[in-house]
Amino acid sequence: MNPTNIAAALTDLIFNPGLDLHEAADRHFAPDYRQRTNGQWADREGFLEHIAHLRTVVAEGSVEVHDEMSEGIHYADRHTVHVNKKDGSTVRTEVYVFADFAPDGRFSRIEEVTLMLEGDEADRNLGSAR
Repeated sequence: MNPTNIAAALTDLIFNPGLDLHEAADRHFAPDYRQRTNGQWADREGFLEHIAHLRTVVAEGSVEVHDEMSEGIHYADRHTVHVNKKDGSTVRTEVYVFADFAPDGRFSRIEEVTLMLEGDEADRNLGSAR
């Protein structure tokens, strides 16, 4: 098992528009993937709908990992997502993640809390995978 990580997953999903969305998701997220962001749960389908929307508004960006650790099936990190939107505005969001890996090393569950550092209230979920 060579597990994925949040920087690789978000880069493929959001910042690599040439990569098919479902191919990107299959690289990093198990078929039964679930995610809770700021208390709201989404299944894989809802998660992919959100990512598809992000791809329509994001021009470019990056993920800066501050802290990251994994042990067995457990993963945790703290990262900042930097986004330049197609309308010229910017968003920066700090994200705290606790996750589990599926046996094949893809994420099976992520629970995250976000902290908006820069951007409008309407951009609150732009820096997260939900």
